[in-house]
Amino acid sequence: MGNDSDVRVEPLRKPRKCPECGRPSTRENYPFCSDRCRQLDLSRWLTGSYAIPVTEDESKPGGEEQ
Repeated sequence: MGNDSDVRVEPLRKPRKCPECGRPSTRENYPFCSDRCRQLDLSRWLTGSYAIPVTEDESKPGGEEQ
């Protein structure tokens, strides 16, 4: 085995920018850079700021099946 200084640690994931502020993410708060940015994102989800719009399926008029 020999010399431990030759051992190289590979990161688990590729570095990524924080989706809130653009700074490099940290392992503890991935994909965010800090607890603050993580909490901001959670707050947006809980208040409904992030919502998937729902549209009616136009192929079934009036809910009738043919």
